[in-house]
Amino acid sequence: MPSSLLQNRVLPTGEIIATSSRGLFFGNRGGRLHDPSTRTLLSRRWTSKRWICCCLSFKGRQRQVMGPGYTELFFLDEVTALASGHRPCFECRRQDAKAFGAAFSQGQDAPAPLKADAIDMILHEERLARPRPFLVPDEIKALPDGTMVLSDDQVLALRDGATWAWSEDGYRLDKPIAELAKIKGASVELVTPPSIVAALRHGFQPIWHPSAA
Repeated sequence: MPSSLLQNRVLPTGEIIATSSRGLFFGNRGGRLHDPSTRTLLSRRWTSKRWICCCLSFKGRQRQVMGPGYTELFFLDEVTALASGHRPCFECRRQDAKAFGAAFSQGQDAPAPLKADAIDMILHEERLARPRPFLVPDEIKALPDGTMVLSDDQVLALRDGATWAWSEDGYRLDKPIAELAKIKGASVELVTPPSIVAALRHGFQPIWHPSAA
């Protein structure tokens, strides 16, 4: 019999784990990643370049999680979803998606708003890029709120001049951004895709988990 604890929670770094903690959003990566008979993940982690972040409730629709359809994935909050390379859904979160698309296009210096397929193509290339970019102190201090970085194996979210340590249950206030930027020998990697960082810099406001209030 399959375990009741399903592997469907997305980390900021994009990996998918099993946890009993609840999230504020769900989404998908284009199709089914699991075996519906066992409700366990298969080897692949996406079926298309369209990785989206959806609201938990929309028009009364109900689904069996990890049933015969696509694989439902869950996120602590939108900041987490963005860091892992997911974007707002144009169906259930249309206004948010339009705001994201406008900011994303501005960040790419596009002459006209980019279509969803073009956004997904850019994001997919960045999701696959390795190693992640390493940041120097001036770059760290210039990052917009909502960006996530990795330092000493801890994912940190940046907000209001401070870093917030991410966990499956929420955030914990860690240290001022300026302090992170001046730690000698620190290796700080950018987790949030660069194009999404640019969208945050151009005004997109993601939804945070209440623990980062």
